[in-house]
Amino acid sequence: MCGRYASFRDAQDIADDLAVAEIAEDARLLSPSWNVAPTDAVRIVVERPQRLEGGQTGEITRSLRLARWGLVPSWAKDPSIGARMINARTETLLEKSAFAKPLGVRRCLLPADGYYEWRKLELPPGAPARAKVPKQPYWIHPDDGGVAALAGLYEFWRDRSKADDDPERWLVSATVITTAASQDLERIHDRMPVVLPRTSWDAWLDPAVGAEQAMGIVTGPQVGMATHPVGDAVGSVQNNRPSLLDVDPDPRDPDVVTTEA
Repeated sequence: MCGRYASFRDAQDIADDLAVAEIAEDARLLSPSWNVAPTDAVRIVVERPQRLEGGQTGEITRSLRLARWGLVPSWAKDPSIGARMINARTETLLEKSAFAKPLGVRRCLLPADGYYEWRKLELPPGAPARAKVPKQPYWIHPDDGGVAALAGLYEFWRDRSKADDDPERWLVSATVITTAASQDLERIHDRMPVVLPRTSWDAWLDPAVGAEQAMGIVTGPQVGMATHPVGDAVGSVQNNRPSLLDVDPDPRDPDVVTTEA
């Protein structure tokens, strides 16, 4: 599960790091966020043919664009389904209709600086059986300090209630692909987003790569991650500031998972 992440790098820095040729204006202007939540606007890196006048298409170009987090399938009646599709499990990518087609033709990278996960803890002695399970939030990020290129899928959804010339008639949405947690991270949570290494970016974005080959990419090597506990403030989407990444000085987790480089 990946339900919160942070993306606060400048658009040009992301473009330079991921060899992006074009930056959409709305993606350039998106504010930095230390607490990205489902249905938020997020940046995605895609490779698509350039649009030319007269409906023609040009060469394939890598671009930084904007999407809504939570994939809305093209066949959906309305976009509300996206809130339930923020993640796509590697184990069922080829089985679920919402993900199978995008896996073959609409793959993306979601540039992040890291993500958050919550570790479930044991109830204290004497606590009622129905007591709320305590959790410790963690900040998880690439151990080399580089960008976390989250493997994702994107889709286009047409709002049939809007006119053909309405610029708001199309919604672009995206989902983050997740997999079973690595040995280092499974103490925190049993799932983790697929963070692709630099050597996999080109193949993942390449429109000529098919679904079967793409499966080999998301089930292959991933980036090493570092972790440390953070405070509870990240649990509220109203909180969005750099201090969310600060180490929790008094974590409730009695067995802190720290793997800082």
